[in-house]
Amino acid sequence: QFGKLGSSLAPSLPLQEDFVYHWKAITHYYIETSDDKAPVTDTNIPSHLEQMLDILIQEEGERESGETGPCMEYLLHHKILETLYTLGKADCPPGMKQQVLSFYTKLLGRIRQPLLPHINVHRPVQKLIRLCGEVLAAPTENEEIQFLCIVCAKLKQDPYLVNFFLENKGKRGDGKEPGADGLKEDLSSPDTGQQQSLSIGLDGPASTARSPAEGASGSYNNSSNYNLVSSLLNLTKSPDGRIVVKACEGLMLLVSLPEAAAAKSLTESTELCQLLTDRLASFYQALPQSMDPLDIETVESVNWGLDVYNLKEDAAAFTGKRALISFLSWLDYCDQLIKEAQKTAAAALARAVRERFFVAVMEPQLMQTSEVGILTSTALLNRIIRQVTSEALLQETVYFLLGEEVGPETAASITQIPLRHRLIEHCDHLSDEISIMTLRLFEQLLQKPCQHILQNLVLRSLDERNYIENKAQEEREEREHMENGQPHDAVDLEEDPLFSDLSPDTRLSSPDWLSCSPPQSTEHTKPDGKTEVHKIVNSFLCLVPDEAKSSYQVEGTGYDTYLRDAHRQFRDYCGICQRWDWRSSPKPIEKCNLDRPFFEGHFLKVLFDRMGRILDQPYDVNLQVTSVLSKLSLLPHPHLHEYLLDPYINLAPGCRSLFAVIVRVVGDLMLRIHRIPDFTPKLLLVRKRLLGLEPEGLSIDHVTLLEGVIVLEEFCKELAAIAFVKFHASTSTSPSP
Repeated sequence: QFGKLGSSLAPSLPLQEDFVYHWKAITHYYIETSDDKAPVTDTNIPSHLEQMLDILIQEEGERESGETGPCMEYLLHHKILETLYTLGKADCPPGMKQQVLSFYTKLLGRIRQPLLPHINVHRPVQKLIRLCGEVLAAPTENEEIQFLCIVCAKLKQDPYLVNFFLENKGKRGDGKEPGADGLKEDLSSPDTGQQQSLSIGLDGPASTARSPAEGASGSYNNSSNYNLVSSLLNLTKSPDGRIVVKACEGLMLLVSLPEAAAAKSLTESTELCQLLTDRLASFYQALPQSMDPLDIETVESVNWGLDVYNLKEDAAAFTGKRALISFLSWLDYCDQLIKEAQKTAAAALARAVRERFFVAVMEPQLMQTSEVGILTSTALLNRIIRQVTSEALLQETVYFLLGEEVGPETAASITQIPLRHRLIEHCDHLSDEISIMTLRLFEQLLQKPCQHILQNLVLRSLDERNYIENKAQEEREEREHMENGQPHDAVDLEEDPLFSDLSPDTRLSSPDWLSCSPPQSTEHTKPDGKTEVHKIVNSFLCLVPDEAKSSYQVEGTGYDTYLRDAHRQFRDYCGICQRWDWRSSPKPIEKCNLDRPFFEGHFLKVLFDRMGRILDQPYDVNLQVTSVLSKLSLLPHPHLHEYLLDPYINLAPGCRSLFAVIVRVVGDLMLRIHRIPDFTPKLLLVRKRLLGLEPEGLSIDHVTLLEGVIVLEEFCKELAAIAFVKFHASTSTSPSP
């Protein structure tokens, strides 16, 4: 056996001779053997390849960093990798492709000096890439994915090298590779062990390296193949889950490369967009037509690649759990891929998801009329929005739901975006379950870091402040009726012990946060700001009449809890909104177009309509309506603050504000209280039952109204707390006079 002879001679030979010997041993096998059907593992080829690799590693370790030794020069100049590629492609002897892939992988992974810039490395590497993923479930899949991933890792280290792997379509420049028979002739030609005559410049061996800008086949143009991506995409179809995960990881590395040419080729010349969207669509379409929204909402989050199958457990939990986890897992991958992607690639991938998945697959489901279907698709949409974290995908998702319009909304224009119109209408659906689920969807949207959501839903209707009556400045100052004496239950906020806890350390410490905080409207700022905020807070606290209040009779339902919650939530919102170009104070009234008819916008209209029916709606609906309105009230935009939290603005004829809606509800309540015998005891009993302090006993009449009164009282306390916290935050960061 010639391999054994090589092993005994190797230690006494210089490295280069030893290296050449092992390579000659491999080439002589092809010249001398007549039986090419025997598997490669029955030959000494794997041993010789391993010896060659060890010699290259030893040589690099003995030399100065970056210096190319004679063995490496021999490998480069004799095109050994090209020859190995041809042997691997022919798979001669059987199993040779695995050996070649393994050799390439170890060479690129273990040699520290940059090899890919050499034409005699990146050209055969590119050719070998094309062989990967050609056959599904091939015996070489494991070696293929390891090879592709090491190439991806090298490109991640030096992104400019990716240009070597962008090939001009129709111009590979490979020529025809010799087959196994032709190779025998090449290998039998005399070899002196000297450098072959290559087109080497005056600088010697180093000039075999090329500039990446030249690409793999000369100059790069707009139409290119990106075979590295294509091979990885093929391997994502493998039946072996481990191979699929590794292929997805490789794609994740490639999309993050900053090279613009690679990003363009990735999205325009590969099937990456199609893979993402087709798989997302197929997972979505595999879901049951009807699912419990609670199951959709509470199923555990699954990070892509960690999707563990347990069919027995999944089936026992609820029908469709496995399909739902698979869908959410792939959604997570799409989201993370877009999040990592180079900017233009991210935008293109996100657009593809919008057009090929959201519009083509989800929209028909969301536009159906079946209540069960509406409920399931809305719950799924809510879960999708909750899970999306990439900026580009979030924006495209929002454009899909709401449209891209940011100009003033009119009553006539609300149907222009059918899906937006449908979803907002569903907030006031005959089915309470659909209403609650859709309101939750919008609450989820309002908490996402996307400025367009708020501009589209509410702010574009408030830009001109034309909800204010167009009167002279002086007429807006008539608010003295509250200054001469406050109601007996007014809260003295200056003395409130809670705010001794809100030390400067717990406040919004950034001096810049004020740029997105609403100072008091200039139209009614008094010299004593605390007097002003007292009046606003007490206006909300005193809205509900004493005979309709019950919280003071139950411990732990005071105002302090709302103050703490409002402080935390407002700080979180300021963090989200800080980078948006929101004005820091209301638009000057003289620059506002007060003559234009005011329309509150479809979204606020539906919310106000529902708020107006708080005494006649189920408790759960009321909780969700007030939750959405409180989220809007917390936003640090001066117009929204003024419109929702200032009881004293003079509204234009026909306009309503949140305060005005609540005043009408209270007026209706006053008329109805007197028609209900034992109103106060019943109200207290209902409150205690809601808190779990009293067992469910005899049925109480007018329970919907009584629950509505309780929600109304709590909501007014919450609005008062929000108004104070926003004022407190703005004054705590204002410079001292």
